[in-house]
Amino acid sequence: MGLNLIEILEPILKKAGDEILKIYNSDQSSVVDHKADNSPLTLADIASNDVIIKALESNFDYPIISEENEGIPFNKRKDFDKFWCVDPLDGTKEFINRNGEFTVNIALIEKGVPVFGGIYVPVTETYYFGIHGEAAYKKVANGSLKKIDVNQNSKDWIAVGSKSHSKPVEKEFYKEIGVKESFSVGSSLKFCMVAEGSADLYYRSGPTMEWDIAAGHAIVRAAGGEVYKDLDCKDVFTYNKEDLLNGPFLATSTTKLK
Repeated sequence: MGLNLIEILEPILKKAGDEILKIYNSDQSSVVDHKADNSPLTLADIASNDVIIKALESNFDYPIISEENEGIPFNKRKDFDKFWCVDPLDGTKEFINRNGEFTVNIALIEKGVPVFGGIYVPVTETYYFGIHGEAAYKKVANGSLKKIDVNQNSKDWIAVGSKSHSKPVEKEFYKEIGVKESFSVGSSLKFCMVAEGSADLYYRSGPTMEWDIAAGHAIVRAAGGEVYKDLDCKDVFTYNKEDLLNGPFLATSTTKLK
């Protein structure tokens, strides 16, 4: 799987990102609808999703669970042994606010575990990839793949949180465990920061969906970290639940938090 999968997914991510930027750089960034969770839906979500779905269907036989195609009933998808989990535009609010902190996310899930993740940042042309059992990588514009790892030797923890959805309980937790510094970033970039060692943990207490975190989870995991359902770091996050809505989670480079 490994690098061959990156070779296939990289141009798909790039094409989806290019479609997003066409709208981002025009006057078409307005909201056209709202999703089931009342978050905004834009023309860019739809354009990116169309690119990704067509490309994945033409290259693979795996079923697809996408933010824009979430209506597959559990009695059908419970039998999915391997499937794609796609967020065509993660950070729609960041897109609307025009701060550049939005991403395209594609993950491959096998038996509930994220075995591959690809994240693309269209504004900076930066890629992140994670391959279960192999490694995690970063690729900047006009660059080559560079291996990345979480920072497991940090003594002064740096935490990253949501720019648009932070909660007081998250700051309380950071204070409790002695986080030295915390800051906010949009979209799945938070997972990327943990994976490359520029942050040590990302705690999210509020609701997300599986496609919001699957690719980031794969990358953090491949870089040596993990995503847990609990703050004691005992219960690893899994996918294709009956309810695709997530509870709280913690992405971390270390389990030695207290």
